[in-house]
Amino acid sequence: MSSPSPDALLGPADVRELAAALGVRPTKQRGQNFVIDANTVRRIVRTAGVRPEDTVVEVGPGLGSLTLALLEAADRVTAVEIDDVLAAALPATIAARMPTRAGRFALVHSDAMDVTELPGPAPTALVANLPYNVAVPVLLHMLETFPTIERTLVMVQAEVADRLAAGPGSKVYGVPSVKANWYAEVKRAGAIGRNVFWPAPNVDSGLVSLVRRAEPIKTTAARRDVFAVVDAAFAQRRKTLRAALAGWAGSAAAAEAALVAAGVSPQARGESLTVEEFAAIAENRVTEDAGATGR
Repeated sequence: MSSPSPDALLGPADVRELAAALGVRPTKQRGQNFVIDANTVRRIVRTAGVRPEDTVVEVGPGLGSLTLALLEAADRVTAVEIDDVLAAALPATIAARMPTRAGRFALVHSDAMDVTELPGPAPTALVANLPYNVAVPVLLHMLETFPTIERTLVMVQAEVADRLAAGPGSKVYGVPSVKANWYAEVKRAGAIGRNVFWPAPNVDSGLVSLVRRAEPIKTTAARRDVFAVVDAAFAQRRKTLRAALAGWAGSAAAAEAALVAAGVSPQARGESLTVEEFAAIAENRVTEDAGATGR
């Protein structure tokens, strides 16, 4: 792999110059905060453990700051960009700043939530500065849609990073924590200062590492059924699971039966349960119809 020139990455002046040339003004609606520090994007790539053989998918590349750093380290990079202007400009930026790697880059002009396939080899890693307003649904969609993604590193709002990486019993443990843990081992992987962005956000950012489970959660329940239990449990998180899951199970008594069968106390609350326990509850749901035929 030929080494790109040291000035191939975008600095503060480059980012502002590119944005001005394109008439781009970062919008809050799309959560656009462009990284303007080359050291930060190289740190992200290092923390992600990107390997020379990796095919990396990036969501929300923006002007290409992280994209260029990924191209330095990976075999291939596929970027998914929803913004018309940014999507149109990115290939030219790659070709101008890293011509020897341009053939290893592909662009998908789409909303990431609509992406169900990608060009070229299957992705092995996901590395992205995710727009804060859609970070969790985009992350979960990509992990579900592309099971070949082994390693993920995302930069998200610090509060979201805490939620994703939280374990049972934590005050911020919730739906994102459990659903992310369905797919991967999740942990905080660092903090990012506000001054590396343009414009500087009024929130702190954090890195989250997700390493896909070598073995899926052992359960006979389908993912959507497990996630339905999770959603119900945290929709009324102050209630006991017997009460919170009554709607999901059909009645409080049916919820209690499923909980007892799963080995979970009906008086417990969602924030104390592991993803495996949520799966066990889903396995033990008995519909009213099935109960009737069994009598």
